[in-house]
Amino acid sequence: MRLAVIGAGAWGTALGAHLASAAHEVRLWARAAASAEEIGQAHRLERYLPGVDLPPSLVATTDLAAALRDVETAFMAVPSEFCRAAYRDAARLLPAGVPLVSATKGLELETLLRMTEVAAQEAPGRPLAVLSGPSFALEVARRQPTAVVVASDDVGVAEQVQREVSAPWFRAYSSADVVGVELAGALKNVIAIAAGIVDGLGYGHNTVAALVTRGLAEITRLAVALGGRADTLAGLAGLGDLVLTCTGGLSRNRRLGQALGAGRTLAEATSLSHQVAEGVRTTLAACQLAERAGVDLPIGREMRAVLYEGRPAREAVDALMLRRLKRE
Repeated sequence: MRLAVIGAGAWGTALGAHLASAAHEVRLWARAAASAEEIGQAHRLERYLPGVDLPPSLVATTDLAAALRDVETAFMAVPSEFCRAAYRDAARLLPAGVPLVSATKGLELETLLRMTEVAAQEAPGRPLAVLSGPSFALEVARRQPTAVVVASDDVGVAEQVQREVSAPWFRAYSSADVVGVELAGALKNVIAIAAGIVDGLGYGHNTVAALVTRGLAEITRLAVALGGRADTLAGLAGLGDLVLTCTGGLSRNRRLGQALGAGRTLAEATSLSHQVAEGVRTTLAACQLAERAGVDLPIGREMRAVLYEGRPAREAVDALMLRRLKRE
């Protein structure tokens, strides 16, 4: 099939490479001409995917119209803060029936909307889906076995995208729970920052296990309150992605947390990577969503205090341990 991937960061390029390896005709839109040139000529993108040979059939371009011309599905893999403009431009260039698939794990800070909600505003009436789950870009690009979830309100769209992305090394499950899948993918980044802080402070596996378990409980509470399903949060899009992001060395949100736990400021921690840690912005949005829904987010609240209010990381972790005793 003819597919487009919008966004040539680590995840967008890895997704494009995967789809090209699965024998699709794939065009990858890059904002930077240097990235498009490196992908097209060297079949590499060393800045984001070091050591990975990209499929020669993967076509990279800075021309959005050319990337989207005659495609059957468009995958959107740009940071959440740029998604609204990307969906607006895609809607202008694509026929009405072409599905738009969000591959971005975040929330729009200004509106607190999920990415498919942003897409629905900018591209009304179009088929929408979300792709999420435990999927480090570098491992996907290396064709290491991976399992993800594709969710859509339209079962036919979910199953179409499921077929498009599936390969012997990449298994996709379909779901109708768009809310649960999207919120799980966004909120786990907040918990991952906390997990990194725990590691940066020098605490051990006991502390991380407790944090991940209680983190799953609080993001489940919020997702269910906003219309998601608890079983979704117990699956690949929820628990699977949470465990990966909180414990894996490739997690950019965990690495940012490690730097904070080691005593660096947010500006210093952010400058250590050229990739976006979505959890920083998502922390603010998640706390606002929780306050609107009347849901308690203890970890999220402490992360907001560390990231935006100057609270020392160790004080935040200690505060979580010293909360009022109660039943699990």
